[in-house]
Amino acid sequence: MKRLSKELKQLLDAGTVLPAHPLALTADRKIDEFHQRQLTRYYIEAGAGGVAVGVHSTQFEIRDPEINLFRTVLKWASEEVDNAKLERPFLKIAGICGPTDQAKAEAEIAADLGYDIGLLSMGGLQGWTEEQILDRVKAVVEIIPVFGFYLQPSVGGRIFSYDFWRKFVEIENVEAIKCASFNRYQTLDVMRAVANSFRREKISMYTGNDDNIVADLLTEYKFPVNGEMQTVCFKGGLLGHWAVWTNNVVQLMERIKKYRENKTVEEAEALLSLGTQITDVNAALFDPAHDFHGCIPGIHEVLRKQGLLQGRWCLNPKEELSDGQLEEINRVYENYPHLNDDEFVNQFLHKEKQPSHIINSY
Repeated sequence: MKRLSKELKQLLDAGTVLPAHPLALTADRKIDEFHQRQLTRYYIEAGAGGVAVGVHSTQFEIRDPEINLFRTVLKWASEEVDNAKLERPFLKIAGICGPTDQAKAEAEIAADLGYDIGLLSMGGLQGWTEEQILDRVKAVVEIIPVFGFYLQPSVGGRIFSYDFWRKFVEIENVEAIKCASFNRYQTLDVMRAVANSFRREKISMYTGNDDNIVADLLTEYKFPVNGEMQTVCFKGGLLGHWAVWTNNVVQLMERIKKYRENKTVEEAEALLSLGTQITDVNAALFDPAHDFHGCIPGIHEVLRKQGLLQGRWCLNPKEELSDGQLEEINRVYENYPHLNDDEFVNQFLHKEKQPSHIINSY
């Protein structure tokens, strides 16, 4: 059973920025090795505490037999992290999904490639009972530590009961949970389950609620447990939204940590107001107006504007910006210039050197 190192567990528990890694493609929808690797380097240079690869933002189609890029994108990201020779902890997180046999196979690939933890999606298992899904979790933790994932129903997830999460958090080698239910009631179910668990000190909670990022990170969730109040907090975030403007996000995370140490009303008000602006940006990027149809190309469009991607192409040709989404992205770019990290990206790209040829073998 693979375990998280003490150093990485401390990083998780302290709270950090974990971007969900996009997929770089050429105009003919082939993998773009140079920009794929460069994106990983960008997240490292931007100060992120890790990257999540093979997740929704990396496009689930990478697992299709005719595309077959799952191992490739995990391998390249792992190599870039290793090549950076960082003198700080950095989490390699692998997205894991599918029925038990598939999840175990993906966990084996991730562990073999040096990944530290698997972000285990519960999506696509609509006909399974909660007990069957818990058995699947128990099978995966035998291979790699698990980062649980509460995915919202509108993008393929399902609603789980409080009892499910009570049992989930008791599983040894479950180290963290990303709550992306986009729903305060369902978020509370998970937080209360953690508060009532004897493993509450071992579970690092991460927000994936893109509509509530800053508020989640500022809130203390307090519950009475056996006559005592127990507090659970979101330590950091694992977000597709954080795949863009990442250096600015790192600075925001540091500001939130300072607020936690020295809470003032003025700073709380300032951060909450900033949070509403970030939610406005997310609405443009993630396209909730059209049931999140344009969420991946929305991320790509910002990275394209900055020069980190060549275009916003997805493996699925039908996956494009929705009507009016580009105008919304341009609007938030203009309205909130303090949220982007364009200057940082310009400096980063200036240091980068385009190779004389790009190897596209996979």
